[in-house]
Amino acid sequence: MKLNINTQINGPNITLVPYRKHHVPKYHMWMKSEELQRLTASEPLSLEQEYEMQKSWQDDEDKCTFIILQKNTETNEIDSMIGDTNIFVTDKENYIGEIEIMIAEESARGKKLGWEAVILMLIYGIKYINLKMYEAKISLSNIISIQMFKKLGFSEKSKSEIFQEVTLQKEVTKEWIVWLENKCKYTIENYS
Repeated sequence: MKLNINTQINGPNITLVPYRKHHVPKYHMWMKSEELQRLTASEPLSLEQEYEMQKSWQDDEDKCTFIILQKNTETNEIDSMIGDTNIFVTDKENYIGEIEIMIAEESARGKKLGWEAVILMLIYGIKYINLKMYEAKISLSNIISIQMFKKLGFSEKSKSEIFQEVTLQKEVTKEWIVWLENKCKYTIENYS
């Protein structure tokens, strides 16, 4: 999304940066994992296709993607990459966005870094994309992700046994915005 092309969001333990060309090789390596393909309902792509996908996401007005960097790990940005988070604007008229999170690095799981990334992304979507409703489509086997979104106030909208996924949703309210902002302090700055 062109909106976030130069945006960096800093939380206490992570930093979100726009998905750029130099991130693609590591991202491509992650997506070779059958587990991540299953959990994210993704198909494997060639490296060339991954570069094309990154470019299309960057230029698409309906897709906002950030790479998640773990703080206090490495000085090199690529080595600090642990996952990504996305918002896909699915209904412009009603300001509905689908949110996704992937913590690809196993060593970064179970540390509430995904929790922090999702909160930062939810706040960004509310303040900068003007979203009024969120949805999250999650594999039924991804119990940890389902539980996390329910702790964030999402509730079940529908379940598909055929696709083996659940759709959770959350309406944006003033109270929820305050709750989110109290859960995670952040700053937004320019990323170059």
